[in-house]
Amino acid sequence: SVPPGKRKVLPVETTRHAFAYVFAGGGKFCNASGPLAVRAIRAAVPGAQVGISLNLQPFWPASDHEDDVRVARLADGNLNRLFLEPILKGAYPADMLEHYAGHRPGFSVIADGDLAVIAGPCSIENRDQAFAIAEQVAAAGAQFFRGGAFKPRTSPYTFQGLGLEALRIMAEIRERYGLRIVTEALDNESLDLVAEWADVIQIGARNMQNFSLLKRTGRLRKPVLLKRGLSATLEEFLMAAEYIMSEGNYEVILCERGVRTFADHTRYTLDLSVVPAIQRLSHLPILVDPSHGTGKRDSVLPMARAAVAAGADGILVEVHNQPDKALSDGPQSIYPDQFVRLMDELQQIAPVVARHLPRGIHVTAAAG
Repeated sequence: SVPPGKRKVLPVETTRHAFAYVFAGGGKFCNASGPLAVRAIRAAVPGAQVGISLNLQPFWPASDHEDDVRVARLADGNLNRLFLEPILKGAYPADMLEHYAGHRPGFSVIADGDLAVIAGPCSIENRDQAFAIAEQVAAAGAQFFRGGAFKPRTSPYTFQGLGLEALRIMAEIRERYGLRIVTEALDNESLDLVAEWADVIQIGARNMQNFSLLKRTGRLRKPVLLKRGLSATLEEFLMAAEYIMSEGNYEVILCERGVRTFADHTRYTLDLSVVPAIQRLSHLPILVDPSHGTGKRDSVLPMARAAVAAGADGILVEVHNQPDKALSDGPQSIYPDQFVRLMDELQQIAPVVARHLPRGIHVTAAAG
């Protein structure tokens, strides 16, 4: 154990760092640089509460003066979702200290304690379709509008998205309805366009381990929504986030979207158990996508409710006004009236899990 007020350095083999700090409090509050370090510290310090600080690097050498060290905690003070880090005077740039003092990473676009709701069609098919859906989800209380401009499809012969035209349509939607835009970048070329037009860059499941794309995204300093890969482990998921953060972009939002299993009653298996697991290990917000996670319209609402009950920081839902005519993912898209019902249900669940569901975006004009 570590005497109160003292600090001990444990040599720990990790993917990026060779040591971690154990802080004051009898060695019970610890910081680790990755999942491997978490395991090592728990083995070395029984009963320790350990949290990952993904790439708040470097881990600076220990100071001889305890006054030079302070512990940075989450704004909500929840030590079960640890964000403990040695902050040596002068060791970190002032802007980094200010960045982490007020909010959790990823929460420049999601207020801490709020439920984020991202809704919209799988693909932007045309202007009329996009505006009709945007008006309905904004009126129901969504804060973000999702829509694919560049679509990674299994078949090269299916609809691949409108590209730049779709980005321009979504920019108009943001201007009219106040919805922030979330859309996916597929490669370096589309990344530049998405970064220019969108508020949040989405990295899809198929690109979760596209490390060159992750690094380039990390250099953009724009919020990133990172989806879990189709067969990714928890450690692989967190290390993908590390690639983005290692380049200096700490505004990362994780998203569980289902993994492949032997089950055949849904398109994928939505792994809600990853929500508390991530919140135990990481300071990053975690959203859930029940649309891709199930692939079935009648499963979206129940799994969205379950995701919020499990503690997710928000949901990502596909909504379409004519899903039977959708050019992509129609069977998993819910109708606008179902989305209204979902928002009403989430508003009842949110207080039970100490959350707030902000609603009431004012729709200023009819879709045109």
